[in-house]
Amino acid sequence: MRLWYGLTYVLWMGVEIVKGSIDVAKGAYSRGTKSSPAIVEFPLRCTTDAEIIAMASSITITPGTLVVGTAHGTEVEHPSLFVHALFAESREQVIADLTDMEDRLLTVMRGKHGAGADPQRGSGGFTDPDYVDGQAAQKIDDGAARSAAPAAPVSQHATSGDPAPGDPAAPRGVGDVEPGREEPNRSDAARSDSGREEEGER
Repeated sequence: MRLWYGLTYVLWMGVEIVKGSIDVAKGAYSRGTKSSPAIVEFPLRCTTDAEIIAMASSITITPGTLVVGTAHGTEVEHPSLFVHALFAESREQVIADLTDMEDRLLTVMRGKHGAGADPQRGSGGFTDPDYVDGQAAQKIDDGAARSAAPAAPVSQHATSGDPAPGDPAAPRGVGDVEPGREEPNRSDAARSDSGREEEGER
């Protein structure tokens, strides 16, 4: 069945190439025909590398249209193609023509359900973490998770630049005890002073 869809797509593309060639020739050699170029962003339903490449190639080989840029997809947004159309009656008309082409292409790539079918894993695209778009999407998710994580509380001493209590670099005032040493007993200090006075009298 896919073979039949592929053959019909090739025949349809052949007709579109002939029609596009005639339009370009008329625009080049006829005085009354004027081009109306436009660049449109076309959001894709194609998700795998093979589908995106096939879609971009189909647009480019059709005379009068050209892919001038791409935007890779993420887990939230699908990839997009920026298409230059030489004869654009309106942006809506260009989008409608590209949507028709994509519908036919996805029927070839995914079967009769077309865009409604799930893309095959392993053929590339942003849904597969083994490919560039999948890696980019994973980095975006990791960055969002890190930014959402709560930050560690910052003490008032850290913000003011003053050393925290107990820090060896903190200046000691009168009566402060050096860390690691016990404060001497006041009664013991008084006894030692009285003993020194008695020895002096003798």
